[in-house]
Amino acid sequence: MVSFASFVTLALAITLPAAAFPTYGSLAGLSREALEEIIPNLEYKRAADPPPPIAYNGTKLVHDARHPYRPPGPNDMRGPCPGLNTLANHGYLPHNGIASPEQLIWAVQEGFNMEYLTAINIVYSSLLVDGNVITNLLSIGGKSRLTGPDPPAPATAAGLNTHGPIEGDASTTRGDAYFGDNHNFNETLFQEFVDLSNQYGAGKYNATVGGELRYRRVQDSIATNPVFSFVPPRYIAGFAEMVFPLNFWVDGRRGDGQLDVDVARGFYQHGRMPDDFHRASKPMSVEGIDIVLAVHDIAPGRNINGVNTYTPDPNAVAFLNDPTGCNAYVDFVNNAVVGLYPNPTGVLRRAINRNLDLYYLHTGGKCTQVFPYGRD
Repeated sequence: MVSFASFVTLALAITLPAAAFPTYGSLAGLSREALEEIIPNLEYKRAADPPPPIAYNGTKLVHDARHPYRPPGPNDMRGPCPGLNTLANHGYLPHNGIASPEQLIWAVQEGFNMEYLTAINIVYSSLLVDGNVITNLLSIGGKSRLTGPDPPAPATAAGLNTHGPIEGDASTTRGDAYFGDNHNFNETLFQEFVDLSNQYGAGKYNATVGGELRYRRVQDSIATNPVFSFVPPRYIAGFAEMVFPLNFWVDGRRGDGQLDVDVARGFYQHGRMPDDFHRASKPMSVEGIDIVLAVHDIAPGRNINGVNTYTPDPNAVAFLNDPTGCNAYVDFVNNAVVGLYPNPTGVLRRAINRNLDLYYLHTGGKCTQVFPYGRD
């Protein structure tokens, strides 16, 4: 199902001169008429193979002299992912927040020591739904100004700010899109993070705190957001984001799974690594997610008729009982991607197929590849 943000993107793209369409603007959800006007003005760049895993994957100083903190300027893109904001602020990504998949895959490995296949999964899924598959560019968010640009930028420039398969409800420190701001740091939500860290983690954030916080945020959204949705792939990402801070923001020389709340604030609010920060001591993914899942039983679902009408999704059982992740892969391709690109043709079809091939790499070959648009 195409999100409201994608509908706005479609409407704006029709009125936006094709020559003014940003090279990083997402084509997802646009009408055939809009695509026919825009695509001829974009230079097709066939997606390159992803870079190989980094040569050295142990801990090392990453907040170093070559990567000082530099806050975003008024025209730099920042968004709902504090990790990517941090990598842009420290120069592991282009400072303007617009990057290629190759740059993103290298940056999350080099800056945080993210496990290679996890990086491929996150980067190519993001590009497919929120990036430009013709030019192979992705914006990590929108303009960095808290109140947004004046006049507002078109939805096509929203990048990862776009509410849909990747950015979703019940975020740790960002509000639900229904309330108008899904990408800026929210102090009230961060205080929940602090309070629960004090209550369940003796002043530190850990996986047990993450389980309590995940439950609290879901309950908050059920009670306040009439269109709250927590189904795959957002459901999966919603649990992963509870352990990413532990796996990527705890100094690699320590690696004890206990995150200081002031360090957490630096990443969440300012996109800043602590002084003398060392990345994880080994490639990391979603280690500890089993602890988070065990704290509270949260079924995938959504509010179906206003607030406090949360109803479990019966189709989600396939995700919960599939440790291979293959059902999640097939669902993302056949529902999320096809829902945004129902009938691509020509260069657009070739570009999507190429990126679907690259996205498939994250399965390590253990899943049967699906070809919703046929093979080229």
